[in-house]
Amino acid sequence: MRVVTAAIVADGVRKRYGDIQAVDGVSLHIEAGEFYGILGPNGAGKTTTLEILEGVREPDEGRIELFGESPWPRNPRLLKRIGVQFQASSFFDKLTTRETICLFASFYRVGVRQADAMLERVGLTEFGEVPADKLSGGQAQRLSIACGLVHDPEIVFLDEPTAGLDPQARRNLWDLLRDVNAEGRTLVLTTHYLDEAEMLCDRVSVMEKGRVLKTGAPAALVRELDDMVRVSVESGLVKAETLRGLLAAAGVENAVVEDDGITLSIATHSPGPVLSVLADRRALRSLEVRGATLEDVFLQLTGREYRA
Repeated sequence: MRVVTAAIVADGVRKRYGDIQAVDGVSLHIEAGEFYGILGPNGAGKTTTLEILEGVREPDEGRIELFGESPWPRNPRLLKRIGVQFQASSFFDKLTTRETICLFASFYRVGVRQADAMLERVGLTEFGEVPADKLSGGQAQRLSIACGLVHDPEIVFLDEPTAGLDPQARRNLWDLLRDVNAEGRTLVLTTHYLDEAEMLCDRVSVMEKGRVLKTGAPAALVRELDDMVRVSVESGLVKAETLRGLLAAAGVENAVVEDDGITLSIATHSPGPVLSVLADRRALRSLEVRGATLEDVFLQLTGREYRA
């Protein structure tokens, strides 16, 4: 029998800023070697939760343990065992890319050779003499991750590592993170990209308004929706309120209809009657029918469409 070791445990964690309850009773159990995602829209409490786990921010209540030890007050024994990539990283404008990674390496008494090897690993060797603040968005994110990995940590915290990157840069970074996780490191990722969580994470916790709504493997969470599908048509062919009434009259229960001004979307367990109603209204132009995703999990949990 495999013995599961918890890398991170959080129990009943709370954090308030004035009148805002940023984190509200969050509990997590993250296994060693797991690629774990904390996902939700902006303002859900993901970053604050991550900062508390890292030991950067003190919680108001609750218990946090990394490898059985508390990260707060700042625990020197844990500092070498964790790596952090912040959501926004500012590099010294007088240092080159190589000088930056060497500086971070020196904080952990790591030699230049290991720093150079990390620079090569993240694909930045040819940009070694480029000022760090002149790197592109994707390159800067790679440097930020390299700085968090240079001392060979066991846990790596990543706060929105692909935010603002173009699709190719995102996929390149995904490949890097998969490789890092495959080496046995525990990765904890926050993201508002649901497809990213589905592609990368072993398990995810869905957050909204400071609370964890659901935790599980992405595929398992989607399977719980049974046969839910999403039917989408061009907005303006039929009004959302009218469609809700027509679906109710046709006996379609629990359908969620949303209109963002571009697409009219219907999440339903009864696609046949939905399509019949749309056909009667001549509203089948640009029809798309697809299976459930994490977006539909969020919809079921909150009763509203996901807005990153």
